[in-house]
Amino acid sequence: MKHRIVVLGAGYAGAFAAGNLARRLSPADTEITVVNAEPDFVERMRLHQLAAGQDITFRKLADVFAGTGVRLRLARVTAVDPERRTVAVTGEDGEDGELAYDTLLHALGSSVAHHGVPGVAEHAFDVTGRSSALRLRERLAGLGEGGTVLVVGEGLTGIETATEIAESRPDLSVALAARGEPGAWLSPKARRHLHRAFGRLGITVHEHTGIEAVEPTRAITAGGTSLPADVTVWSAGFAVHPIAAAGGLEVAATGQIVVDRTMRSVSHPDVYAAGDCAYAIGDNGRPLPMSCASAGFTNMQATAAIIARLTGSEVPAVGLKYYGNHISLGRRDAIFQMVDGDVRSKSWYLGGRTAARLKSGVLKGAALGIAHPTFGMPKRRRRLAASSGPAGVRVAA
Repeated sequence: MKHRIVVLGAGYAGAFAAGNLARRLSPADTEITVVNAEPDFVERMRLHQLAAGQDITFRKLADVFAGTGVRLRLARVTAVDPERRTVAVTGEDGEDGELAYDTLLHALGSSVAHHGVPGVAEHAFDVTGRSSALRLRERLAGLGEGGTVLVVGEGLTGIETATEIAESRPDLSVALAARGEPGAWLSPKARRHLHRAFGRLGITVHEHTGIEAVEPTRAITAGGTSLPADVTVWSAGFAVHPIAAAGGLEVAATGQIVVDRTMRSVSHPDVYAAGDCAYAIGDNGRPLPMSCASAGFTNMQATAAIIARLTGSEVPAVGLKYYGNHISLGRRDAIFQMVDGDVRSKSWYLGGRTAARLKSGVLKGAALGIAHPTFGMPKRRRRLAASSGPAGVRVAA
């Protein structure tokens, strides 16, 4: 029987991992299935652009995996049973089903974190998924001149969303509410660049302002101040689905799956995790943040570990170290901030149009990688002698 690998989620982590597994493992010995609720690969790093009214084309996953041998199952994951090694799903037609696996890669990502703030679920918008970004896009399109938009959150998502909306819709009044100082982690020069961008785009910044409640036309601060907001965009962090914890996998306080250095679940060795749902420790001894960069590191490490263990090879160590942050400030401006091994900003940074072109290149590179998930795969594969791997899986050549 073939070794059954099931990948949950086809975001940056899941889609890359599935393609690499297909490229490296013999199809005679492995069966790779990707489960995803949407038919397209959604570039999450561009959803703030979609929300701001820009036209973004997403590739069909069926086209992405065509000719790779990867099976695509369009369905929503409803439960994971690591004891029985099964995944429960609900298909597009509403039919329930079950998939059995020998190796599971959990890469379901994250969604917006409400933090229990009253009114967020009912009245706020977000850009963590395509449907929610389109909902925000429709609402913004309905705002007339002078409409007010409040973006809550001083992280990368909040900054990029506020600047994108302000640039695309200069007729709107855009504000950013931050618990601390936006870009506080940046070097002094980069921080000044950021605040100049806020000024150029007419964005009002409310520093050291926590939001305690969201209402249809305003947000209430911790101090009781009312901030006008025809639209409130909530970008105050991410949360993972409780499906891993419900299935009995060991999770951290964040709900993320606790993994070892190879992205293997510490409680269930047949399960690996990558992307936002993995609680992984970086080379600096700190948990990796939920980000696209982390998705890249963790999916490469998980993929390498799965391949090595199935084929009897030594598991390589992929670097889990950040080199910098890319922050878009609209389409014509950006910041690229270099960091050291402790993720502290270096004095040097790149800004302006050059940084914007660099950020655009990063996005295009990620999209190209997804569009060609098995780049380098030989046109013809020959069967190799069985390796000493515990599953008797051979590599592709």
